Amino acid sequence: MKLVSRFEAASRSTAELHGLLREAFTAFASAPRGSQDRRDALASIRNIENELAIRPPGF
Repeated sequence: MKLVSRFEAASRSTAELHGLLREAFTAFASAPRGSQDRRDALASIRNIENELAIRPPGF
């Protein structure tokens, strides 16, 4: 999975972020332990969750 940066997450809609979060969870679960893909998926999850946390409800 391609890393979703904080900047990219900020430019996406809430619905898109939820879809990306699902993709990131799937990528994390299927990637081999210790791989770069797994690290990228985990970083993406963190970036997406951080962006969702700072958004006001209904944004």
